[in-house]
Amino acid sequence: MRIIIIGPPGSGKGTQAKKLMQRLGIPHISSGDMLREAIAKGTPLGKKAAAYMKKGDLVPDDLVIEMIIQRLSQPDAKNGFIMDGFPRTLPQAEALDKAFRQFHIKIDCVLHFDVPDEEIVTRNCARRIDPATGVIYNLRFDPPPKAIASRLIQRVDDTEEAMKTRLTKYHSETRAVLPFYEKQKLVRKINGRGSFEDVQKRILKTLGIGSA
Repeated sequence: MRIIIIGPPGSGKGTQAKKLMQRLGIPHISSGDMLREAIAKGTPLGKKAAAYMKKGDLVPDDLVIEMIIQRLSQPDAKNGFIMDGFPRTLPQAEALDKAFRQFHIKIDCVLHFDVPDEEIVTRNCARRIDPATGVIYNLRFDPPPKAIASRLIQRVDDTEEAMKTRLTKYHSETRAVLPFYEKQKLVRKINGRGSFEDVQKRILKTLGIGSA
């Protein structure tokens, strides 16, 4: 199964993707993680990307897509993948679609995580990170043990003002990707509200692969 996940920042798509990866036995491919790994390993494409980033420039879409195609050629992606973080804009979606057709890669569905803006802001403002372990907690849904609560920190981009800025960018750029895939009848809307387990059940039901 070949899946693209699209949703606002903090909608839970990354966490759900990791669980779905375990369920389906296919890799979760995050464009950000893939980029960092390629740079850390010093691959030819990673070196090219690093050169742009050192200058403070964005990595060009064609280079990111080349990295994605290379990643999807690896054995663990033979039976499918879950892609998260790309495409973020309509031009990226169009370029990715062209590359996929060239390499005979067919997307099965695009999962659209639908969560109201006010819920996104509330969720993210309640998020805290344990600097000692890197574990992320949520004061509302997944509170930390009392013993470590005092050492938790809040990311600078988890404030209300920062989240509203990120949501504005999401609505102006990334949501424009959805009509592109809707024309191909690939979009499946997922209600992202509720507990992790509730959302997970909706995803599994939408994909027709039974309960958790």
